[in-house]
Order: sequence, then structure tokens, then C-alpha cells
Amino acid sequence: MIAMKSVYTTGEVADICKISQQTVIRCFDNGRLKGFKVPGSKFRRIPREALISFMKENDIPLDQLESGKKRVLVVDDDEPIIEMFTELLERDGRFEVKTASTGYDAGLLTQQFRPDVILLDFKLPDINGNVVCRRIRSAPEFEHIKIIAISGVADPDEVTELMAAGADEFIKKPFEIDAVISRMAELVKL
Repeated sequence: MIAMKSVYTTGEVADICKISQQTVIRCFDNGRLKGFKVPGSKFRRIPREALISFMKENDIPLDQLESGKKRVLVVDDDEPIIEMFTELLERDGRFEVKTASTGYDAGLLTQQFRPDVILLDFKLPDINGNVVCRRIRSAPEFEHIKIIAISGVADPDEVTELMAAGADEFIKKPFEIDAVISRMAELVKL
């Protein structure tokens, strides 16, 4: 699917923006569309973030680029919680869901899936949620991602540490699932 790529050709940009490939090349060459040339060739490539900026600056609807659904990454090693979130969020219809059960997998999926929001368990089998938060917050291309940390065993110091590491919200288990989904929708402006 063309929409989930991280780098696009000028032809793909032309299809997405519904303009000619020559227009895309002209915008690239005069600096209005950021990107890079493939070394040793005349091919131009446009990173996803640059394409989104270009589309917003020129009032081009992002529908072709987005499914319209917000991407949610659920990171938890508790299988029933993963299943519950997956089922409820998919049934809601506004979300596309992927899951991870370790901090390592969360990092890989953040790169590949590019979520809009991450529901992050604080206690993971390999690393704590604050490490995941810090790694995500250290990458400028992920600054848009909203992180909701969830935990049943977090003392006030751990919550403070999580927020300092970059979490946007902390929710204590047990939680009201509708409240979590509502807060998530607010954070991603649904």
C-alpha cells in the first residue's frame, strides 16, 4: 500500500497529490518540496514528513496518504489487555492497531508502523516504559507521537519519571476502557 511508505518517488507523489510528475519535479528543484537525490542518478526521493508538510502548505487533502484512521501501537506483555484493546479499538472504527509485548518490539514497530499514539505498559519484560519513552522522544521524526503510559504498579516517583521521559499521559490500572479511548481520541484530535 502506497500510503504507509516512508520515502516516495516523484511519480508516487504526483499520484498522491493529484498533480503532474513535472510539477512535482519543479517543486522539488525549486526547494518547495524537500527531499534528496539518489546518489549517482537523477532520481528524486521525498521522505514522508516532507510530503506531509508540502501537502499541508498547499492545502492538498491528506486522504490519499492516510487511511483516515489513527494508528495505535499497544505495548503490553499482558495478552488479555492486548486482545481487549485490539478488539475494542478496531470495533471503534477510527483506529488501526498493531501490538508489541516488549520494548524492543515497540521500537521496531514505531519505526515501521509510525503510530499516532502508543499505549505503553510501564513494566515490560525487557525494559521499563520510561526507556521506551526516552528513545521515542530522542527521534525528531516521532515528535508527533502521543504516549499514554499505563501501569498498575507505579509509585509517584515512577510516574514523575515517566512524564519526564516524555509520556503525554499516565493512566493507572485498573482503568475504565472508555476513558482511555476518549483520552486517546482527544490527544490525536479525533
